[in-house]
Amino acid sequence: MIEVKNVSKWYGDFHVLKDCSTSVAKGQVVVICGPSGSGKSTLIKCINGLEPFQKGAIAVNGTSVGDPATNLSKLRSRIGMVFQNFELFPHMTVIRNIMLAQVKVLGRTEAEAEERAMKLLTRVGLVDQAAKHPAQLSGGQQQRVAIARALAMDPIAMLFDEPTSALDPEMINEVLDVMVALAEDGMTMMVVTHEMGFAKKVADRVIFMDEGHIVEDATTEDFFGTPRSERAQMFLSKILSH
Repeated sequence: MIEVKNVSKWYGDFHVLKDCSTSVAKGQVVVICGPSGSGKSTLIKCINGLEPFQKGAIAVNGTSVGDPATNLSKLRSRIGMVFQNFELFPHMTVIRNIMLAQVKVLGRTEAEAEERAMKLLTRVGLVDQAAKHPAQLSGGQQQRVAIARALAMDPIAMLFDEPTSALDPEMINEVLDVMVALAEDGMTMMVVTHEMGFAKKVADRVIFMDEGHIVEDATTEDFFGTPRSERAQMFLSKILSH
């Protein structure tokens, strides 16, 4: 479903991704972890063309992301993206937020878009919040709306960029529960997160990044059992010690 081959990226002189290669099969859940500034978020933004890359190749469902001939808007409409800070339109109600791209991009009628939005709000447990504006919701609720909005486009894969890092601790589980259910439904997912409990529960593989390199790309069992690299062992000892 997702193929990343020898991808390198620079911001000016700063080499942010260094010869990264990995792949994600249909229905797989891959968690990407690592210290801040290791290139995790940049990698998944390259996958749906939000960030350009200078070397290598990325393909999603056979479509080349780096090819200038590729219609990136069309490709992005097939890859759901959930950001750290929700990115909802503040002036629109929850249901309008979920309907907008369905109507504008997919060409659905208002009635079709509304029906799909209400089904997804039911799925994420927020059907009673449909008429509210984002500012009237908690952070966890806003993030669940953002997930529903991404799902409304019927994506072939979902990318999550630290979806719980801006949330109060009490709200993290309500978002992770929705993501666990998605994984159990067979959605192809790449998730940048420090939530190691989530990784242990649903990830098929864990990618550990440091200083722009993919240092480890292992099954979840192997990664939490005995990571091969000293760097990953050190990271895990710090993150799992409390």
